[in-house]
Amino acid sequence: MRRFIAGIAVLALAGAGAGCGSDSGDTPKSGGGADQVKVGIIPIVDVAPIYLGQQKGFFKARNIELTMEAGQGGAAIVPGVVSGQFQFGFSNMTSLLIAQTKNVPIKVVANGVASTGEAGKDFGGVVVKADSPIRTAADLAGKKISVNTLKNIGDTTVRESVRKAGGDPGGINFVEMPFPNMPAALAGGQVDAAWVVEPTLSAVTATGGRVVAWNFVDAAPNLTVAGYFASTKLIADNPDLVKRFGEAINESLAYADAHPDEVRAILGSYTKIDPKTGGSLTLPKWPTEINKPSVETLAQLGAKDGIFGSATPDLSKLLP
Repeated sequence: MRRFIAGIAVLALAGAGAGCGSDSGDTPKSGGGADQVKVGIIPIVDVAPIYLGQQKGFFKARNIELTMEAGQGGAAIVPGVVSGQFQFGFSNMTSLLIAQTKNVPIKVVANGVASTGEAGKDFGGVVVKADSPIRTAADLAGKKISVNTLKNIGDTTVRESVRKAGGDPGGINFVEMPFPNMPAALAGGQVDAAWVVEPTLSAVTATGGRVVAWNFVDAAPNLTVAGYFASTKLIADNPDLVKRFGEAINESLAYADAHPDEVRAILGSYTKIDPKTGGSLTLPKWPTEINKPSVETLAQLGAKDGIFGSATPDLSKLLP
């Protein structure tokens, strides 16, 4: 998280007008005249629709030749979008809210992924070992909990689960580690609980682990978790490309939501999820509309937990 804040602060100081590097308004053309578009993504279940949309020709039909490039997270993808390395990127909303408070010149152009809104049937939650004395979210107070990134959407929503269950989240010790490392850390007692998303969620519950909090569900009804975004320079310089990309993403989201079997089938093409796991994991929802009240809730939770410093997110500058 410190690398992310440092990176976006440098970008903000470099200035929105300069584009902080290469000209992100210049989208390369292929020999056939299609726009060559590179999207920075994280290779997780959440981005299945863009791969499915590419396979179905939704982007090609709009004269877009799509390439996906995996990043480690916002620390690489947000600066990459601003510099023009990527024309578009995928990130969780809290990371984008942090960027906005740092005056990083980006804006969301399409929805990305949402919670199912159903406790017991969501794609992320807080898990414990089968024999753990932790039974409810309130019991997480004062415990050591792993999250993939500190001061981000994981710990702010987990704290809200604890609050709503009547516990005090102030004494929670959050530990940063990659999702794939969490099952072993949990089993070995390095942490008391772990916030995980699919497929790690299914990996833990398959070995007897229990979910004690559905933090996305607790945070807000049908929470918008992430979105696709672009630099404000690209939006100003090439609005037609942004419009066509948004249309293709929306078609991809709607198709993925309506064809879960095809989503499961494509997961193995860009992740290490095996077919057995892919067939049983809980899929998120992919609505085309951003749930703006839920993003406002994320902003409020982040402010309550102090992750924006003295700044206040301006959703009118971030959301379409």
